[in-house]
Amino acid sequence: MTDAATRASQDPSPGQDAPPRPIRSRLLAQVPHGFLGREGGVSRGVCAGLDVGLRGAPATPEVAENRARVVAAILPGAALLTAWQVHSADAVAVAAPWDDAARPRADALVTDRPGLLLGILTADCAPVLLADADASVVGAAHAGWKGALAGVTDACLLAMERLGADRARIAAAIGPCIARASYEVDDAFARRFEQADPANERFLAPARPGHHRFDLEAYVAARLAAAGITRVEALGLDTYADERRFFSYRRATHRGEPDYGRQVAVIGLPG
Repeated sequence: MTDAATRASQDPSPGQDAPPRPIRSRLLAQVPHGFLGREGGVSRGVCAGLDVGLRGAPATPEVAENRARVVAAILPGAALLTAWQVHSADAVAVAAPWDDAARPRADALVTDRPGLLLGILTADCAPVLLADADASVVGAAHAGWKGALAGVTDACLLAMERLGADRARIAAAIGPCIARASYEVDDAFARRFEQADPANERFLAPARPGHHRFDLEAYVAARLAAAGITRVEALGLDTYADERRFFSYRRATHRGEPDYGRQVAVIGLPG
């Protein structure tokens, strides 16, 4: 169990009285960042906790408050910027804040500008935070299986390099996501990955007939390593299994719930 996982297992149940307590990566210690879960928010109901999902509309008062709490916990005074995530391999360089209603459709954000806090929303997909601290360039990628297979982390790295980053210096951390033990997929899913690269078979484990268990975190880590990133920390935290700590789209779907919360991973540069 990683240090992050140990901390998570010892945390109290999420509540609005306690402030958010980000999970941090030792590899990204030089830049403001954090992986947030449910703890420390004001949303109620099935999305109780630190739900930051905009859902295609202006933020509700609860979500606006939750997003403000995220900023206060990571980089006070910064502008929190999130994209309209579409499970793509598109990366956008961010030079200035935007209105939430005009946010770009993309699944990776990069910047070299201080005072901007890049955010990735997830509810089982893998959030990836990246930094070249020497070049003052940071990035954040939303790696669901579609985006991961399409190369969203590769696109994020290229976008960082265009801002002056050197991938030999880039460190990356993979935050809370659905773990292999919780992620059952069918034969068609498995064939997609095996056709892309026969070596991807190693990320699939047998399950009930016609099904497999997929290791999204390990796949994303392997994509980063194949791209030349030598420092990668996988936090090993399962969003599906830890209801107290994290939101999960798949868990909500299995229960037939009408909505699900979105947690956020953020990274930025101090002003």
